Amino acid sequence: MRLVRQNYRNGAIGGALAGARGTVRPAPTRPRTKNHRSRTTITLLTVTALAAGCAEATSTTVKPAAGQQLLKAPPARAMDAYATKLRQEQRARATAAKRWGLTKPPLPAPPAPKKKPAISTRNGFEVDDHEGLPPVFTTIPTKDKVVFLTIDDGAEKDPAFLRMMSELKIPYTAFLSDYLVKDDYGYFKKMQDRGVVLNNHTLNHRYMPNLSYERQKQEICGMQDVIEKRYGKRPALFRPPFGSYNEDTLRAAGTCGIKAAPLWNEEVFVDRWDYRELDRDLHPGDIVLSHFRGKEHWKGTMPDMVRRFLKLVTDKGYAVARIEDYL
Repeated sequence: MRLVRQNYRNGAIGGALAGARGTVRPAPTRPRTKNHRSRTTITLLTVTALAAGCAEATSTTVKPAAGQQLLKAPPARAMDAYATKLRQEQRARATAAKRWGLTKPPLPAPPAPKKKPAISTRNGFEVDDHEGLPPVFTTIPTKDKVVFLTIDDGAEKDPAFLRMMSELKIPYTAFLSDYLVKDDYGYFKKMQDRGVVLNNHTLNHRYMPNLSYERQKQEICGMQDVIEKRYGKRPALFRPPFGSYNEDTLRAAGTCGIKAAPLWNEEVFVDRWDYRELDRDLHPGDIVLSHFRGKEHWKGTMPDMVRRFLKLVTDKGYAVARIEDYL
């Protein structure tokens, strides 16, 4: 309306606007021509449109401009529901942390990367002819401040550990040896039902470089068969016992369908951490090793180990992520 008033004062559309407002104000006298009448008609239409626009602006309902839509309630409700869900999950995590003796709740992991990192064998971990063989690595290249927990063999079958990891929602990956898990396959089925991926750690946990190619193949492919039979899927990951391997180990693993052989950069026990690197620190993408052990082997339980693991990880600002999400 500012433009209309300025033009009104300048006399350009004074007569038309005055007539619209019910006030008579003479317009400048000039000859009336056909073009003048056309301009007058356009002016009247413009004033009418402006007046209509001003009337709509005072209405309590404002229509959206072309190409725009009014904000509807369903998206707003969806965002509110999502925020509510996050708050509930945070409260549940804090409550579970307190119940399991943690001073801080674990940090939530970031979303899984849409583009998976390129995995290659760590320098110094190659065999003589490594081309085409499963890569061997201790860290996954990522800028995410995450570490990956992996647990080996299957000797201890502590129900409290299953509850703790489920309630805290901590992801981990298991590498199983048949001679230790065969007395209770059901325990690891419960683990699988909670989203844990079960991988290959050989049938009998032998020192692989001492075995022939055929014996190594039996150890690895035999465990592939066991896991497929008991849990429905052949693993893609293999960890050689003791972290020891040779070219035959990796050739046999590839023949058995293995895609990668992750090792570890740190190992956590009930009472300490061990480090591969000289800086004795965590790094983004580090793989952490532990074992299924109890008081027969440790000065504590599996939940005690998890508490030590989570305290250091959380204090250093790291979250625990699923290794499968990055491979």
